[in-house]
Amino acid sequence: MITDTTIAYLKGQIKAGADTVQIFDSWGGLLSPDDFENISLKYIRQIVEALKDEAPVIVFAKGAWYALEIMAATGAAGLGIDWCVTPQMARKLAGNNITIQGNFDPAKLLSPIPVIKKEVKEMLQAFGKGHHIANLGHGILPNVPVAHARAFVDTVKEESSKL
Repeated sequence: MITDTTIAYLKGQIKAGADTVQIFDSWGGLLSPDDFENISLKYIRQIVEALKDEAPVIVFAKGAWYALEIMAATGAAGLGIDWCVTPQMARKLAGNNITIQGNFDPAKLLSPIPVIKKEVKEMLQAFGKGHHIANLGHGILPNVPVAHARAFVDTVKEESSKL
């Protein structure tokens, strides 16, 4: 029932103008590989299958880096990753034909702005050119100063044009 409702909701979002949708499983990494398949991924797979011809779908299962290969096989257009897996390992597991999104540690946005800029540049360099959406590795913390979030975004814009 939740899967069917999610599909209907996301189809409504697409009909209303969403260009891309993302499916989050913020607890997926706490599951064993078998439990992840049976409790989460089989439903994510159904959602992706129902939506992939209507809009690109990004799948994000926090901490489930071990499942990137099978998540890539769902037909999703992209995979979100958190900061606990390197871009190199994510690419090795997911392959070269899928976009990877992430993986800046949101806690680093509490660092001084020069540190944020340095870390963002390093993240972008690690991903290299193409098939990457710069993003946080999970949600933004409520106490992050706006100027720090802006430094992240501005640095991504500035550095992406150099890649």
